[in-house]
Amino acid sequence: MSLPPILQNLRIPVIGAPLFIISHPAIVIAQCKAGIVGSFPALNARPASQLDEWLAEITETLDKHNQDNPDNPAAPYAVNQIVHPTNVRWEEDLKTCEKYKVPIVITSLGARPELNDAVHGWGGITMHDIINNRFANKALEKGADGLIAVAAGAGGHAGKYSPFALIQEIREYFDGPLALSGSIANGGAVLAAEAMGADLAYIGSPFIATHEARAVDEYKDEIVKSGADDIVGSSLFTGIYGNYLKGPIARAGMDPDNLPEADPSAMNFDGAKAWKDIWGSGQGIGAIKEVVGAGDLVARLAEEYAAAKAAICG
Repeated sequence: MSLPPILQNLRIPVIGAPLFIISHPAIVIAQCKAGIVGSFPALNARPASQLDEWLAEITETLDKHNQDNPDNPAAPYAVNQIVHPTNVRWEEDLKTCEKYKVPIVITSLGARPELNDAVHGWGGITMHDIINNRFANKALEKGADGLIAVAAGAGGHAGKYSPFALIQEIREYFDGPLALSGSIANGGAVLAAEAMGADLAYIGSPFIATHEARAVDEYKDEIVKSGADDIVGSSLFTGIYGNYLKGPIARAGMDPDNLPEADPSAMNFDGAKAWKDIWGSGQGIGAIKEVVGAGDLVARLAEEYAAAKAAICG
């Protein structure tokens, strides 16, 4: 499958997933300088006026990097827009993105033709995250350029289907940009995502345990010491099914193995309390052994990716 020019020539085919509360300019800039797409949710900028400041910082810093390193330019960056009706900011945030001609806009929890049209108008592309085939078709019908298949095992809001099932069904009718999310934490898994038909790996949880991540040290340490057995799936905290670390749930006085379900109508993405106190994580974190710089993590992924390719191709 051919990728649009903006997604070609990455160091490795990876998008750093936008992490609610955690992603901010420092980690986005580090990811882009290291050669992968860096991203952050627009809602992380609080108040809304801070989004302009963040985009100015990212744009100016990456422009300077490119001027100083013409043979090693930074990868593009992306802004995640949650377009669910509970997010009353998205239209204002979209205007700010237009001001800076954000290269990639990732949409979540709703597909809006007017957003896709606006991004195309300034020359950017849109990718929409989905958890099933029905949502994938809706996103494409409404003008998304690409899809992010969020499979079982992904951190935060997650899907419930095997990546094999999601990718094979989507590829029956869509040959455009397709990223895969769900437990991808080493370079071999990035290559595996490509082998099953994805163009890009969408990696989030490993970047929580980086120096640049805006997460408390206890959260980073919890990622390092945990594995797949330490993850629980629940809709309790935001109204949508997601994967979380058991430790903070237990410390909050709840039984992580016996959580009640929540009413989806209770969703509120303008409040950060659930994510501040209850920490999201994917199942792939057993590969994370220490807190490192984001650039060092990308370098490790690149080395593992190359080694996996060499082992298979000789």
